[in-house]
Amino acid sequence: MSNSNELLTVKTLCLHNEQNILSGKISRLASEHIRQLCFDLGADDVGFIEIDRKGIADQRNDILQVFPSAKTLISFVCRINRENLRSPARSVANLELHHVNRRIDEISHKIAASLEKRGIRALTPAAGFPMETEHWPEKMWVVSHKPIAVEAGLGRIGLHRCVIHPKFGSFILLGTVLINAEMDTYNNPLSFHPCIHCKLCAAACPTGAIESDGYFNFINCMTHNYRDGIGGFTDWVEKIVESKNFPGYRMKVDDSETVSRWQSMSVVLCNKSVYCMAVCPAGEDVAEQFLTNREDFIKEVVKPLQEREEPVYVLFGSDAEEYVSRTYPHKKIKHVGNTIRPSSIKAFLRLLPLAFQRHKAEGLTATYHFTFTGDEDIATTIIIANKTIAVQNGHIGAADICIQANSKAWLRVLNKESTMLKEIIFRRVKIHGPIRLLKAFGRCFT
Repeated sequence: MSNSNELLTVKTLCLHNEQNILSGKISRLASEHIRQLCFDLGADDVGFIEIDRKGIADQRNDILQVFPSAKTLISFVCRINRENLRSPARSVANLELHHVNRRIDEISHKIAASLEKRGIRALTPAAGFPMETEHWPEKMWVVSHKPIAVEAGLGRIGLHRCVIHPKFGSFILLGTVLINAEMDTYNNPLSFHPCIHCKLCAAACPTGAIESDGYFNFINCMTHNYRDGIGGFTDWVEKIVESKNFPGYRMKVDDSETVSRWQSMSVVLCNKSVYCMAVCPAGEDVAEQFLTNREDFIKEVVKPLQEREEPVYVLFGSDAEEYVSRTYPHKKIKHVGNTIRPSSIKAFLRLLPLAFQRHKAEGLTATYHFTFTGDEDIATTIIIANKTIAVQNGHIGAADICIQANSKAWLRVLNKESTMLKEIIFRRVKIHGPIRLLKAFGRCFT
């Protein structure tokens, strides 16, 4: 940026004068000038929301913990080149994703640096990683970029749980900058939904995690797509530890998977899928190719990903396992371990809906009363009916089965450090009701 342009930006940054900013007396910032600043620094679209926005109320405390003076959230997007993401060569798709991800972090840094020069404090959470890993397996990220982008009018959440931008469609990544100043105007969510209801994301998903009725299976998606990263890394380490020798390890892990792990650790983390974003035809810049000739679009974009021969990583007994066998017999099923291990009963209850396997719950209608004792005294009701799960505080309604368990004992069973039979024998877990309902409960989770 030239000196003359820099001076012009400084003079127009606020509704009041530059001296108010430099002296720390921050006024409301002119949104049009901050937006242009973000565009000049590389953002493809920008929106602003206030920290007290109801749509991000569940994030407010977490944000204020890391940046107590936050008043405004600047949300911005960067475009992804479509053909790269659509390529069946996942190296090409991953290179594009990581290039844009790095670009977002760089733009965030530049925005913050530019604002700080003018006396405006700014904090830039990562677009992806690094995260606060000590919180695993619960929320590790500083901000949730998606709901912030939605509130800022940059798109709506699609069936695939990604933000669909009205112009760029699903071919975007998101960034957020927190600042300690208010804006003169804020953005509102879109009044329409860019999704065109084609459901191609559901058709392309190799694990069946996206279903046409709107259901999304988080753990089945994560198990496959992030095999080389979060969760999958822990499972890989445990496979090494439990292998007695090289042949034993190779029976558990193919050489190609070991090389993939090397690549992700030494070069860049590689996602296994992201097909849902790749095939999405929503967005002004994207839709014409699909709407002009749907048959050709499916042939050129969707089919190569569906027909790709590849390993699909699934949890044993999961809905994903059955889906791959039925839908993609040419893809190789790879059973892997579930390393989302709750460290507390509270975490267990929060994670239950994410691990729920709805098709394994077909035909099951039951109300479970759990009473946990010991380190955590918690009473909860879990209702499974119509292939859905609801977790509620306290004991509500009439129970079909009651389970009383010592908190530590229950966690040992969940984490495969003990067995349910052993804990029942030692009276650390007590069952009042049909034992078949407890077994049915277990089948609903991986």
